[in-house]
Amino acid sequence: MYAVFTQIARLFPAAQGAAENNGVAHQLLERAEARAGSNPHQAQELRDAARAYLSVIR
Repeated sequence: MYAVFTQIARLFPAAQGAAENNGVAHQLLERAEARAGSNPHQAQELRDAARAYLSVIR
């Protein structure tokens, strides 16, 4: 699902700059997507960590 949002965000130039600034959150969400099939609990923890990171820096 995150991959779909990433592809949509690439269509907008302003969104690309925001994605580059949030490299940590982006990496956490990519790892969560990779873990979703094998370990859903760990994937949710990674998503929560990305959300927490974004709430702190914004």
